[in-house]
Amino acid sequence: MEMQMDFDRLLLFEHARRNAEATYAQNPLDTENLTRWGGALLELSAFQSVEESRTMIKDAISKLDEALSIDPNKHDTLWCMGNAQTSYAFLTPDKDAAKSYFDSAYTYFQKAIDEDPGNELYQKSFEVAAKAPQLHEELHKQNFSQQITASGPGAGAGSSTSSNANARGLKSQKSCDLKYDICGWVILAVSIVVWIGFAKANVPPPEAH
Repeated sequence: MEMQMDFDRLLLFEHARRNAEATYAQNPLDTENLTRWGGALLELSAFQSVEESRTMIKDAISKLDEALSIDPNKHDTLWCMGNAQTSYAFLTPDKDAAKSYFDSAYTYFQKAIDEDPGNELYQKSFEVAAKAPQLHEELHKQNFSQQITASGPGAGAGSSTSSNANARGLKSQKSCDLKYDICGWVILAVSIVVWIGFAKANVPPPEAH
């Protein structure tokens, strides 16, 4: 069931990407379309390998940049750009490099709120963005710790190791819960952008199977 839902989402956003590409050929100054295109690429990046995902998110950022160069105050584009910057930061292992993307995301979310102060979605994204750098650090520390444990001395040292593994498992679960809280919010957020984009463009989304 979950695989079917993922497949349906993949079809939806690929459909959105193709429609946006066709619309762009006719009207490259359509900021709604550029935002929709960027959002679709951001969603599709979730189905790629890490390197392909980075490339696709960069492409999404490029489309959103193009839209903002036409209308710098377009709040839904600013907000979508914040999500793109956040997504790219999580795929950036270096802490300092990732921080620059998180800082950028924070700024974009703030600008979106400034343009549309009553938007609860933007406010939630802004709040989540504040937690993102901490999560990034935890996830990468955890990954490093697991590599050390797997290859270091005493890797199979009986009950003590088992006990430590259980403790790490609990900590890992908490980190994963926070990860899915944040990343899941990003995915939900961008999904809403694309669906709204379909409605505005009067383009029927593909039928779910």
